[in-house]
Amino acid sequence: MVDSRSVNRQADLSPDDLDRELCLRAARGDPQAETELVSRYGQLVRACARPLFLVGGDSEDLIQEGMLGLLTAIRGFDPQRDTLFRTYAEICIRSRLYTAIRAAQGGKHAPLNHSVSFEPPLFDGSNAHLFSSVESPEDVIIGREELKERLDALKGQLSELEGNILPLYLNGLSCGEIARQVGRPTKSVDNAIQRIRRKVAQQFSSGVSSES
Repeated sequence: MVDSRSVNRQADLSPDDLDRELCLRAARGDPQAETELVSRYGQLVRACARPLFLVGGDSEDLIQEGMLGLLTAIRGFDPQRDTLFRTYAEICIRSRLYTAIRAAQGGKHAPLNHSVSFEPPLFDGSNAHLFSSVESPEDVIIGREELKERLDALKGQLSELEGNILPLYLNGLSCGEIARQVGRPTKSVDNAIQRIRRKVAQQFSSGVSSES
């Protein structure tokens, strides 16, 4: 049974304060709080994973890796530190994704192993302590800019529908959500995403070969 007082209290909190409240409850062993955080940040996981899946992934396994990164963030977040949970969660998610891709590729470095964000810059001096030596803020930003340049170059190869769908897909929306926004059937959206993936693969393959 849901405690109405708890629901009312959550309604009065800002999103950031609600995250802290849920993290505190999760740390005390409340499974419902953990489930709510996973639901709140599922789209962030998809937004982090999809550019990688789009250009180099073979399956939705990257989404699962990102979810594991989110669970790591939920269980490791310290509400007493002067850091937003969203910031910490994105770092944990991306770190898990990069580690998974490096493991799959035997540690080979490639710019396409980084994701692109359509949000304001995530990293500043106050967040530097959250990174391990494996992935510095500078590495992530450089990789993000390289991928954004390549995706910008791709736009001329996309149809109007594909161009409308790409940013929505990269921001983590489901096919159904995208279909509602662009006013097209879900199947049409799914087909467009598959065409985008093929064009992205061709563009990246062409870019790599031209640089070597």
